[in-house]
Amino acid sequence: MALATKADRRPSLARTVWGSTVGKKTIMAVSGLIMLLYLVVHMLGNLKIFFGPGDFNHYAHWLRTIGEPFLHYEWALWIIRVMLVAAVVLHAVCAWQLSRRDLRARPVAYAHKRPRASYATRTMRWGGVILALFIVWHLLDLTTLTVNDNAQAGHPYENVVATFDTWYGDVIYIVAMLALGLHIRHGFWSAAQTLGAGRATRDRLLKTTANLLALVLTAGFISVPVAVMTGVVS
Repeated sequence: MALATKADRRPSLARTVWGSTVGKKTIMAVSGLIMLLYLVVHMLGNLKIFFGPGDFNHYAHWLRTIGEPFLHYEWALWIIRVMLVAAVVLHAVCAWQLSRRDLRARPVAYAHKRPRASYATRTMRWGGVILALFIVWHLLDLTTLTVNDNAQAGHPYENVVATFDTWYGDVIYIVAMLALGLHIRHGFWSAAQTLGAGRATRDRLLKTTANLLALVLTAGFISVPVAVMTGVVS
């Protein structure tokens, strides 16, 4: 019996999904929803800063002890970090590859302008770049404490206040959160369509949900630097 040639072999499911446009959009949708779930939890945790340093520092310590004694110190936190990094990388790579495919499919400029897209749609690409750069800065600022001049290891409340006591810390964070709001507004809607949740009867509900999520998350995250700037948190 003749051995199957390389051309005769069927590609694996993973390769088929990764290689198709629909597959990449699905990966973007799922990874985006994972990040969205994390953002909701992260925002709620951030709001504990309004209850004072005791509550906020206790919450930060609890994050490192999740799962004990079954899991060792910080294991659960590192598992979450690895999952988030994987989601961010998959999301970004698929977005870049889909963008390249779109450009290759239309190498010649349109003879007529297409209908004007929403502001969120037109800014998804540069918004993603802003968020990628912000993630790097945010880690250097509040995780490794590399760029936080007044940081104190083991004092998360004080480190957050130190960040937002600087004008550049406020500007970087607020600009990034505005970009995040636009990204969520369009991304949630796109994910719903990709995963088959979009229906004529649900469109209004999905759009309202996307707008509310974007508004609540943006306002929730921005409330922290605003509170520090105004002296509500100090």
